[in-house]
Amino acid sequence: MSSRTLPYSSKDVDYDNAKFRYRSPFKVATQAFSTNSIRHDCGRCGVGKFLMLLMISGLTYLMVIHKSPGQLASRGLIQDTTVGDVHHVKERIGKIGRFLRKPPRLPPQLSPDDIRNSSLNLNHNKQYDKSESKFRQNKVKEAFVHAWSGYRQYAFGYDELMPLSQKGVDGLGGLGATIIDSLDTAMIMGLDEIVSEAGTWIEKHLMERINTKGHVNLFETTIRILGGLLSAYHLGGAEHGTLSDSGISVKLKGVKSEVFLDAAKNLADHLLLAFSSSPTSIPFSDVVLNERSAHAAPDGLSSTSEVSTVQLEFNYLSKLSGDPRYGLVAMKVLEHFKTLPKVEGLVPIYISPYSGQFSGENIRLGSRGDSYYEYLIKVWIQQKNSRNNHLKYLYDMYMEAMKGVKHLLVRKSTPKGLVFIGELPYGSKGSFSPKMDHLACFLPGTLALGATKGLTKRKAVELSLLTTEDLENLSLAEDLAKTCFEMYSVTSTGLAPEIAYFNIEGNLEHGLDGGNKSSEYVNDIIIRHNDRHNLLRPETLESLFVLHRITEDPKYRDWGWQIFLAFEKHTKVDSGGYSSLNDVTRVPTPKRDKMETFFMGETLKYLYLLFGDDDILPLDKFVFNSEAHPLPII
Repeated sequence: MSSRTLPYSSKDVDYDNAKFRYRSPFKVATQAFSTNSIRHDCGRCGVGKFLMLLMISGLTYLMVIHKSPGQLASRGLIQDTTVGDVHHVKERIGKIGRFLRKPPRLPPQLSPDDIRNSSLNLNHNKQYDKSESKFRQNKVKEAFVHAWSGYRQYAFGYDELMPLSQKGVDGLGGLGATIIDSLDTAMIMGLDEIVSEAGTWIEKHLMERINTKGHVNLFETTIRILGGLLSAYHLGGAEHGTLSDSGISVKLKGVKSEVFLDAAKNLADHLLLAFSSSPTSIPFSDVVLNERSAHAAPDGLSSTSEVSTVQLEFNYLSKLSGDPRYGLVAMKVLEHFKTLPKVEGLVPIYISPYSGQFSGENIRLGSRGDSYYEYLIKVWIQQKNSRNNHLKYLYDMYMEAMKGVKHLLVRKSTPKGLVFIGELPYGSKGSFSPKMDHLACFLPGTLALGATKGLTKRKAVELSLLTTEDLENLSLAEDLAKTCFEMYSVTSTGLAPEIAYFNIEGNLEHGLDGGNKSSEYVNDIIIRHNDRHNLLRPETLESLFVLHRITEDPKYRDWGWQIFLAFEKHTKVDSGGYSSLNDVTRVPTPKRDKMETFFMGETLKYLYLLFGDDDILPLDKFVFNSEAHPLPII
């Protein structure tokens, strides 16, 4: 199926039949003689005039249909002529043709004032579009500065800010996660003072903390800390010859980017213990930094998504350092997954590092399952020179999984038919659950990226790169993105809940709508009381960013702007920072007193890029890890 070519060629893209349909010269001539004025005049013609017109029509027919004397001779209309005679006939026909040829029809003529006003209007519209996008970008940058100001004042050096309590908290191992997670966002926004401030802290404190702090999670530390350091190293200009692809310019004041790479290698050396301590290719979930040890989670299991979402970072570190150990151990996880049984490409959300086998039957694209599917295609994209040989299995696993998603997990809600992704809590033989985590809203962006490999849809079609299956996946991506946006707009605050359920036949739950009674989908989306919180998550904005880059449809920018305004209205804390919410269906809504690191590292970054130029971190040259840290394609 995936190898089928499209039923049209690249020349059909944006083909306007009304303007560009081919017309034959004969049709042009006959249409010219059938205008109203000619018909009116012919109505009053005498016999002589009629014969004259008939003769002219005959000569015109000879000129148009028999374009050259060679053609005339070949059809028996010119016989026994010498070369000179042929030239003589050609000259006579040419003179008659020039005499009868109608002057070309000119476009409507505008006065100089009209031309000037028309140009001004066109330029004004273009300037307005650019100025509007720039205005939105600046507002997002202001939000980042406001978030950073709260963190710097009350929590600098801690992992996260509690903006209402005005203090910091270490919930991610005490490595200053917000500083490192936010660093490349500040670089992209051109906030050099914040970049310098963050870089100075990393240089002075991070190495010591890596060596002395205690328990950290392999997955969270890899995507946030290791990924942030590697991205900062690249964007800081240390990797010469590739930075020009990013489209941004970073000024590091007083800090050398090698500091980021040295810290990344030290951290990765500690994290390798999660792999070496495990009896199988599946790493343990937790590392104790100061003890240089690793262990499994209390239940003995690792999350499927967590063990399969470290490969981009470890691969890139191997490339930078020249040490293959990092990439080799990380890729063994995916190589092992290739050998495991699956359900139409889908896998359970838990796996045992002791047996190397899946545990349970719960299949979902929300928590503990999501980024497994994301990294299948992203690791394949990252390793450009290996895509068609020893890493082709990743692409095959991804495509098989997306077929399984479409067959087993995609449904439509009632009464309005929103397309959503559900879950199989008891496997493919159990009942279907119409539950969709906000985390699952990563999928529209991943589907779009997998379809075009980072190119715009227009460019991919021009190069005949899209298969029928790619187009199906891209269409599903757009349907799911709409659903993810409606999860925001259906609530009273305009912000999405952590989890939503969808009305399907036989699953009606009254009195659990989002609160926005004017929403067209108020009866399609169910929000249970325990699921109404919002953690400032980025997944929907990530998909809007990717889809705008690929489809070039401006609606994704408008949707993103609506979401940003809702964040500004309901989550902003005047003293600095932004806060998670307890209940998105109520206004005013109580705040949770927590600003997750991914708000600055992902949510605001994707918003800023959504409103920016497409040559900034282009998707065919960069791949974003699961924490939105851009890494160059190798």
